[in-house]
Amino acid sequence: MLLFAAMVTSIAAAGFLALSMDVHWEQVRADPQCSPRMVRLLRILGAACVVASLVLCLGADHVSMASLVWFMTLAGAALVVTFTLSWRPRWLRPLVMWIPATTAREEAGRS
Repeated sequence: MLLFAAMVTSIAAAGFLALSMDVHWEQVRADPQCSPRMVRLLRILGAACVVASLVLCLGADHVSMASLVWFMTLAGAALVVTFTLSWRPRWLRPLVMWIPATTAREEAGRS
């Protein structure tokens, strides 16, 4: 169960980090671009998810095996997010649906 949670967390991390880029943001959301504040928040969330996936892997196995599994989950998550962005980018929308569209536009206008 911990390894499944680590994989899901790794996918979320790759998704947050990808969506912090304007190109991928525009693929997923109708907003023209993400504000610098939201970009920073998405990157922090991505980094937090990477660390959380490491902690989950360490909880499942001993250190040498957990580090190997962690790298493999990160690689698998990168592939999943890459293929999702090229095939069905809207499937990543649940990662950023908590950001209101008006807030992203207003903050982009302030910066």
